Amino acid sequence: MRQPTFFEKDSSAGERDTAKIVLYALGDFQARGKVLAERDLPFDRLRGALRRAAEAFGTDELEDEQAASTLTSLGANVRRVPTFVAKHPFRVVVPDSLAERAREFLKQERNRER
Repeated sequence: MRQPTFFEKDSSAGERDTAKIVLYALGDFQARGKVLAERDLPFDRLRGALRRAAEAFGTDELEDEQAASTLTSLGANVRRVPTFVAKHPFRVVVPDSLAERAREFLKQERNRER
């Protein structure tokens, strides 16, 4: 395995980091008592959780496109809506399996912080 130079980015590490941020955000959303699984949610509803997750990992907040593609790669159903409908033009349906995975991930991360 070749190590990237100072000016190159390790893209696989970045993808793993975004997946962790999104999983943490989905777990945080549920931990706040909100129903996530199998709901058709506007992307706006997840922005606060994504911001808190980025702060927890000490990284920049994910762009809408980046978060949407990561949600899709994790198994969520993400669809684009016209920009005149919403400021953040996506709607998200998270399956039960991904919601449970996010809940477990958040629990593990919080145990690790202690």
